[in-house]
Amino acid sequence: MTKLSNAPPSESEWSGDRSERSTVNVAVLGATGSIGTSTAEVIAHLNQIDPENGWRLWAASGHSNLEVLEELVGRAARDGAAPQRVILSDPSVISPQAAAERFGTFGIQVDGLRFGAEQLVDAARDPQVDVVVAAIVGRAGLESTVAAVQAGKRVALANKETLVVAGGLVSEQAANSGGQLLPVDSEHSAIWQCIADSPSPARRLILTASGGPFRSASAAEMRDATPEDALAHPTWQMGRKISIDSATMMNKALEIIEARWLFDVSADQIEVMIHPQSIIHSMVEFQDGSVLAQLSPPDMRLPIQYALTHPRRLACPAPPLDRRQSWDLSLEPADLERFPALTLGFEVARVGGTAGAVVNAANEVAVGLFLSGEIRFTDIVPLCQKTLENHTFEQRPCLARLLELDHWARQEARRCAERL
Repeated sequence: MTKLSNAPPSESEWSGDRSERSTVNVAVLGATGSIGTSTAEVIAHLNQIDPENGWRLWAASGHSNLEVLEELVGRAARDGAAPQRVILSDPSVISPQAAAERFGTFGIQVDGLRFGAEQLVDAARDPQVDVVVAAIVGRAGLESTVAAVQAGKRVALANKETLVVAGGLVSEQAANSGGQLLPVDSEHSAIWQCIADSPSPARRLILTASGGPFRSASAAEMRDATPEDALAHPTWQMGRKISIDSATMMNKALEIIEARWLFDVSADQIEVMIHPQSIIHSMVEFQDGSVLAQLSPPDMRLPIQYALTHPRRLACPAPPLDRRQSWDLSLEPADLERFPALTLGFEVARVGGTAGAVVNAANEVAVGLFLSGEIRFTDIVPLCQKTLENHTFEQRPCLARLLELDHWARQEARRCAERL
């Protein structure tokens, strides 16, 4: 199972002469999303303030958002260190010649421009890369994250779907390769920070959830919700898919599954509580009944930076909590009846095997169908449950089988949607 190391990075983990300020090369896969852009900001910040290491955005990938990718590459170039590799995973968005002209102005060589999803795997394995930030949303980030783990990299994991789909497989590979999976999700980072120095195992992990835009909504209001309603998250600014997942609380269901593998605990050791202020990011209960919590403003730059610099803590661009004003830190149990995604998440975490791959794929399809107006908001979770029920469960699938089931579940979810 995956173990989070408390030990300082070894010479093999960080390249360079330790008597001088060495360079840490970071590959940000999914650089144009919110996690990716925040990571680029953290890298630039660390490069200015870290007394031990220089930090470099060595590789940056984008799928179709050329404007954001160009902005990130340009900013790194102006800081004196243009990426060595720029990856366009969707080669149809621009021709190689046009890309060479566009990115050549920043000093990107032609051989540094790569096209196609397979280039994500190559970047994740590249021996020059010290840290891989896995920030591609959804199943699309699976193969590159697995490749980074197999190569023994430090992986700052923002792609929770990797462990949802292939938790058992990835955990085994990390143990064999010596790769590190360090969480970027604020909830899992909080748990990690609470347990990192404890010699005793946790009795219970308590994930917090904002409750999303429908925390107080009635069943009727959720049934009639529009995509605009569901995208209006009260706390976090996120992409469309993860915003819908937050509204259904499927995002928290996926986090339950991720926590099961990341911290090597049973589903029965995980709880979810609603915390609308998003200041308590998660809590850990120990055997003696003590509960530790990690608190900070809702800013992803903090967990991103800690995953990069662990075990060191350095000055962070995220603001600290303002202790000059009163805090409202409310907690309440999650409502499993109004948010059935949580029950589904616990079920998948208990059985493991192929269940995560099927539910994750069905959810990606269901979210797309909702956003396009083809199903109701309250159809999303039942569609995932039905797809799960229709599949033949396997306990120890290989990666190829998981990818086959991902494809099958997407087709099955669409077939189920037609019968709603």
